[in-house]
Amino acid sequence: MHAGAMCISCILSKAEKAVRQFSDEERKSEYMHRVLDILYKYAQTESSPRLTERLERLYEQFWGGTLDYTAQKQKYNQLMLGMENKIEQQIQAASDPMKACIKYVCAANYIDFSAVDDVNENTLEELLTRASGQDIQEEEYVKFRKDLEKAHRLVYLTDNCGEIVIDKLFIKQIKENFPHLQMTAIVRGGDVINDATMQDAKEVGLTEVVTCIGNGNAAPGTIVARLSEQAKEILYSADIIISKGQGNFESLYGENLNPYYLFLCKCELFVNRFGMKQYQSVFVREARMEI
Repeated sequence: MHAGAMCISCILSKAEKAVRQFSDEERKSEYMHRVLDILYKYAQTESSPRLTERLERLYEQFWGGTLDYTAQKQKYNQLMLGMENKIEQQIQAASDPMKACIKYVCAANYIDFSAVDDVNENTLEELLTRASGQDIQEEEYVKFRKDLEKAHRLVYLTDNCGEIVIDKLFIKQIKENFPHLQMTAIVRGGDVINDATMQDAKEVGLTEVVTCIGNGNAAPGTIVARLSEQAKEILYSADIIISKGQGNFESLYGENLNPYYLFLCKCELFVNRFGMKQYQSVFVREARMEI
């Protein structure tokens, strides 16, 4: 899915904000012209995550490093680990723990420093508190469970730090209900924004629950052409794919992999695209999407 006008505008705005910390105006102007060159050359054919990856590399070349989200990642990993037991108890107490997991997984997708301008603890806690009341289409959920029963291999594509704590609870539920499944979680292959990497997977204990691998690149999405051979082989051998977050949706939609998408509608583009209110959940298999 190539970047639309709203995505291009957002990417450009973020690129400008990222260099406000520097004082060399000529250098900043040169950088922004290079940003425009990349957007002009690639935006009509490439997804927003691929464009973001290109601009991350440009930023690194120009300014000698990338934007550092280490502190934010550690903060939200630890915050969610502190909530883990309480949320797991609420999930287990639900009439259908698997369905409850899906609701919490979507709510935790709020922790996205790319799509949300002001990620904060209060909004996160409010979304998690309201999660049990979110609607999940019953027909889609029934088909999901049937697909899990028939499947042999499942791939779980993670998105952001913090929320992978809830991904861990969801994966545990899937393993408990469908122990025959061979499961692999795929995280980002390098640091980009606040997306989850192997370091985050180890920090929150995801590696203790499921086999985890990096995808071979540092794009904020799952760009098939940029995957390592290992990640590509595992992805294409999967009977069912669970794809978390907007970035994975933007990079995977139309790639004929037919994943189940789980994410929160956060930015204006997604709110308009799906006809939902901000922070409503999406849980649907690609073949049944209407956009």
